[in-house]
Amino acid sequence: MTNTKERAEDTCALVYQCRLSLSTRTVNHLADLLRRRLKAIRSRWRILPPGKIAVIVLAVLRHDQRLAAMAGGNNISESTVRRWRDEMIALLAAQASRLDRALKKIARKGGEVVLIDGTLVHTQRRTGKADRKNYSGKHRHHGLHFLALTDERGRLVWISAARPGRTHDNTAARHDHILAHLRAAGLGALAALGFRGLDNDILDPVIVTGFHASRTHKLTPGQKDANRVLAVGRAPVEHGFAHLKNWRILAKLRTDPAHATQLLRVLLVLTNLEINR
Repeated sequence: MTNTKERAEDTCALVYQCRLSLSTRTVNHLADLLRRRLKAIRSRWRILPPGKIAVIVLAVLRHDQRLAAMAGGNNISESTVRRWRDEMIALLAAQASRLDRALKKIARKGGEVVLIDGTLVHTQRRTGKADRKNYSGKHRHHGLHFLALTDERGRLVWISAARPGRTHDNTAARHDHILAHLRAAGLGALAALGFRGLDNDILDPVIVTGFHASRTHKLTPGQKDANRVLAVGRAPVEHGFAHLKNWRILAKLRTDPAHATQLLRVLLVLTNLEINR
């Protein structure tokens, strides 16, 4: 038996066009980043211009296009597309704000509160005991846990590192010292019931959560009204997550969990470019 790369006579490479639902501003931003990168490393050329490379990388992130499919449609190798994707991810991730800087920026603009919540990004299930920690009993799915902060309007300002899916919101918040950073910036936060117990200061609480009902303790009408008001105030954080998850590469992550943090921070930067245009 011999292997051959020749196509059969009745086959040909089929290419179709697909609309990329992103603004020209986002494409130009990526292209400018790449141009500055090429100038810094004194690279004389690439097989495609920076604008075209930016479109290819955005198609991979936005529509979860396979690398091999993008390579075949542009007459380049799959390894080249992978190298471009990794290069652009590294450049964009460097633009993501640190937690303390993001909070201080909100405070300088006159903001008083932020919204905090956690989310699960689904991942492929891997074999072995090592993947058990990625299973979330709450969502009944394997994934990675992230914390995110938004301003009062729901615009994402910061996203945490990736943690196993079974991680509790409070555990992640304590690990990132959320409470200390909020106090240092002079800001408050509205949070879900999952963050109860994070801030035990009764006289001057920084993190405000709703009232919790139990079998032995029913909520009073006033507590129910307070929960409704808090739910209205927290609603924009769900809009922020919705904008983030419009990037279909997050539908089911196939990347290594170690690289997921960098990817999410890249999507945070791109989401803000789209929303704040």
